[in-house]
Amino acid sequence: LKELIRYRALVNSLVSKEIRVRYRGSVLGFVWTFLNPVLLMCVYALVFSVYLRIEMENYAVFMFCGLIPWIWFSSAALEGVTSIVDGGGILTRAMIPAQIFPTVRVLANMVNFLLSLPMLVIFLAAFGIRLGWSLMALPIVIAVQLLFTMGFVCATSALNVQFRDIRHLLANIITLWFFISPILYPVEMIPGQYRALVHINPMGVLVVSYQDIFFYNRMPGWDILGAAALFSFLTFMLGIWIFDRMRESFAEEI
Repeated sequence: LKELIRYRALVNSLVSKEIRVRYRGSVLGFVWTFLNPVLLMCVYALVFSVYLRIEMENYAVFMFCGLIPWIWFSSAALEGVTSIVDGGGILTRAMIPAQIFPTVRVLANMVNFLLSLPMLVIFLAAFGIRLGWSLMALPIVIAVQLLFTMGFVCATSALNVQFRDIRHLLANIITLWFFISPILYPVEMIPGQYRALVHINPMGVLVVSYQDIFFYNRMPGWDILGAAALFSFLTFMLGIWIFDRMRESFAEEI
């Protein structure tokens, strides 16, 4: 953490560069930051509200509330897992902390998430859903997700240096994780005997918290959010421990 603070100017520069070059060469450019989640929402809304017929008022907006934080996590996880390997050329030639690479991937995707929030607010207003005092809980939920995502990406990026199968395995895990998290369906649709599984799924708890804040205009459940915060902190510490144990072998393995 001290090294990240010391190199904060470099982190800021790399995050800005990551955002700028992501859509370089495309016609719409930065507009894809907003367009990607909207198009994804339209696809899922078509499938689940028209074909599978989930009967829920304002279903598309409900889904969008959970979809954009999920995009932050999944994109950071899938991009971050190879961040050390991708930055191997720089890492072996320059004396910079290795943890900068996964941190940049997480923060760049967080910025995309934050830039998507105004689009969500527009959708909520268009469907007549008003925001209230529950927005005060939003920074807490974002902080918990940042903590969990950082720990997860630090661990997987370090492990992927030595075990390159991690990135392939992670892609399948993320797909399964998406469908078992209550993003495309409300928690009430989960059979009672399986509903408790949402509480041990950190991203499930976070998605429900975002839905509470934006869609239902109520404070999230502090008990389950507190448990998710504790789990996120432990994940963060475990990720740092794994990263620190393996960082000495990065140059050799790369």
